[in-house]
Amino acid sequence: MTTRERTDRMELHFTPTNGPADDAIDQLIHLVGGIRQPDLVRELILAALKAGQENEDKADLKLMNSSLKEMRFTAKIFGPYRHIRKVSVFGSARAGVDTPAYRMARDLGRQLADRGYMVITGGGPGIMQAVNEGAGPEHSFGINIRLPFEQKPNPVVAGNPRHINYKYFFNRKVAFLKEADAVVVFPGGFGTLDEGLETLTLSQTGKHNPLPVIMVDVPGSRYWRDWQGFIKKHLVSDGFIRSEDLDLFDITEDVPRVVDTIDRFYRRYHSLRYVDQELVIRMHRRLAPRAMQRISSEFNDLLIQGGTFRQGEALPQEADDPDLAHLPRLILDFNRSAFARLKALIDVINDA
Repeated sequence: MTTRERTDRMELHFTPTNGPADDAIDQLIHLVGGIRQPDLVRELILAALKAGQENEDKADLKLMNSSLKEMRFTAKIFGPYRHIRKVSVFGSARAGVDTPAYRMARDLGRQLADRGYMVITGGGPGIMQAVNEGAGPEHSFGINIRLPFEQKPNPVVAGNPRHINYKYFFNRKVAFLKEADAVVVFPGGFGTLDEGLETLTLSQTGKHNPLPVIMVDVPGSRYWRDWQGFIKKHLVSDGFIRSEDLDLFDITEDVPRVVDTIDRFYRRYHSLRYVDQELVIRMHRRLAPRAMQRISSEFNDLLIQGGTFRQGEALPQEADDPDLAHLPRLILDFNRSAFARLKALIDVINDA
């Protein structure tokens, strides 16, 4: 870049202090119409312009460009189904159709669809195809990854309007977990372990809201039991994780139990949201006084010093979620660190 090019370049800011550039962006937004969140779209445009000024490497811009396009398309495909709970299912692409794991995965897909869930798989063969077969194309998403081997779309999702083909693994992972209300993991290879551990990492650190995570062992196999033994022996014993972090997942060999575990998690609990310094848990029904006493006694460790639990209605800051305004709330001054304990609290709420 020459000295003149640097001098002529306008310094851009995300604050509305860019003069004619801001005016041009506002005019563009008005010209195309239909922009529902103009402030956010304005920042997206500015981010693109700033990236163009700052990056001489074409590869960097190509990565940003492809990532944004993939995430835009993801939101477009999933958007009409936001009101339906979805279960992401991971597992080996190499499981044959005549294996017990394949039959269990197909049965899981069918039972989830029968209970009103949609399924999200990687869209490939093996466990992914089995789940899609069981759920049927109308209840299935397939989010594939472009690989030189193994990962062609399975027959259930090929040509399906809910099939997405990703260039980048990281965008695909975002879709798997951003849209999931539960995660089920069958045995598999490096990719399966990566997806399962990423789910647990995001749950443990609060980067994903609490959700059921269920590992499925084939009867007679100890794939996940042996994995759990490694976790206890090395991660818990050496202090790398807390013992309560083991409660972030369940292990079972029983497909109906998988579905029951997911149903149970949403029996009373609906969703949660942070409002300023408070955590707001939305519920289908209010808690009885005895349940509130138990929660205050058993989960005091979730609170900041001097914090409390209380029930109430939707807070004014939640006005942008009008469809959920009718739900009662449990509001707490959460310490934002004990996320495995938060999941345990939700279990108590559901059982109350």
